[in-house]
Amino acid sequence: MSTLTRRGAVRAALASVAGAGLAASAPAATGPAPATSAASSRPPSFGRGREGQRTADLGNGTYRNPIVPGDRPDPTLLKDGSDYYLTFSSFSSYPGVVIWHSTDLVNWAPITAALRQPIGTVWAMDLIKHDGRYFIYIPAMQENGSKIYVIHADDIRGPWSDPVDLHLGDCIDPGHAVGEDGKRYLFVNGVRRIRLSDDGLSTIGQLEPAYTPWQYPKDWVVEMFAPEGPKIFRRGEWFYLIAAVGGTSGPPTSHMVTLARSRSIHGPWEDSPHNPIVRTRSADEPWWSRGHASVVEGPGGDWWMVYHGYENGMRTLGRQTLLEPVEWTKDGWLKARGGTLARPLPKPRGGRPSPAGFDLSDDFDTDRMGVQWTLFAPDAKDGERVSRRDRALVLKAKGRSLADCSPLTCLVGDRSYEASVEMEIPGDAHGGLALFYDGRCFAGIGASAQEMLTYNYGQEIGWMRQKLPATSGPRLLHLRLTNRENVVTFHTSPDGKDWTQHPWQMEVSGFHHNVFGGFLSLKLALFSAGQGEVRFRRFRYRGLPA
Repeated sequence: MSTLTRRGAVRAALASVAGAGLAASAPAATGPAPATSAASSRPPSFGRGREGQRTADLGNGTYRNPIVPGDRPDPTLLKDGSDYYLTFSSFSSYPGVVIWHSTDLVNWAPITAALRQPIGTVWAMDLIKHDGRYFIYIPAMQENGSKIYVIHADDIRGPWSDPVDLHLGDCIDPGHAVGEDGKRYLFVNGVRRIRLSDDGLSTIGQLEPAYTPWQYPKDWVVEMFAPEGPKIFRRGEWFYLIAAVGGTSGPPTSHMVTLARSRSIHGPWEDSPHNPIVRTRSADEPWWSRGHASVVEGPGGDWWMVYHGYENGMRTLGRQTLLEPVEWTKDGWLKARGGTLARPLPKPRGGRPSPAGFDLSDDFDTDRMGVQWTLFAPDAKDGERVSRRDRALVLKAKGRSLADCSPLTCLVGDRSYEASVEMEIPGDAHGGLALFYDGRCFAGIGASAQEMLTYNYGQEIGWMRQKLPATSGPRLLHLRLTNRENVVTFHTSPDGKDWTQHPWQMEVSGFHHNVFGGFLSLKLALFSAGQGEVRFRRFRYRGLPA
């Protein structure tokens, strides 16, 4: 069947459904979830926190991964007294580099966005504290290659400095270390190393090989070798080097965590006899491509490893942050103790209660840029497009469509959820509510002052346009999106009470990195394109049970 024939068949089917009596008061679908091949393939139960969002803490002394749900990859973890801080790759989202805080390693809440100035696509960073000052070493992919920047602050909550270019190209995944000589070093993918100045704001000398990464058996099914993510810490007389190999995506069995040690920051490095100390060995496991780890001592003296992984069957959520207990062997090596992470695990000892997560629902009466809302791939002045006025978020239009308008996105971590928003269009702009991966991959609904608009397959579907009734003032429309494990249903309403189901329900499980690249996730998005502005009010979110 040709593309045009298939399109015509789909259009005819939708027209048939639309004409079959979908009344204005049609409720959301409430039927049973699709059956799975086996009961064991259903996701385990999670804790439920604010707005029904899933939480790791089960309230009985145990937790279930992920500890930070949603697309929080490449975690870098800092222990600062009795406090712990995490940050993650933020890619093309700005404000970015959101810092999260915990006192027990299980419950985490965001406190600030450290990077406000666009510098490119931000990948795996390193958050450290040295001589009373906080530093974040940030690799950024740009059109002409990669660079590494550093930002610094005297208070973890900021203000953070403008980015300082280390003039260090062709490398990513920085890992800061202080040698037995008291000098500062930066390790990068490869694994290579360069000396840092005493203030940590410039480099000395040239990159040089530092360690020959551990090699897995040639017949293992992985994405590629790709040694990356070196993180160095010191315990007793040993320096330990945590690294990742195998590729971060691709087959479920790709990524892994490896370990080496040396009595000197200058080597030689000895590989652990237990390598890889973490790896997904089967696609039947609940977490795929586990890797890119940081190791830390817990509040009660036990030891823990934080890394990322894809949730089985939910690559659209991106790489999520996982916590696994580790133990020290008598001969001074680390061994992981969490198995496949399929079951609840005891929480770290000695941790104080800590807030977890935050509400995603927003009345737009306070500034939540960075912590919740980010612009996708903005220009340097795009922040000026976003303002709050009369309890509304005002988003100035940009570009011609959802594809090129730098939408305002909101990262989610639930397998199933519902989101709604009230939209006002006072002029020639058009906007809406969508699930957005990048400019090539999105699905959603929207409107101009005259027409309803539908988006799928990364494009606006022109033949789905529908004329709207004439109005004497700004166009007012309520939009609702329901995502049940990658099956998406949209509803619209003129008043937020009587809802009409959109005739096209979409399946978006293929909207992820293995199809489109970019290492991103599927986010909620509010968008405004064309000319003028779109105003959004009363954004509401709730997680739905599996």
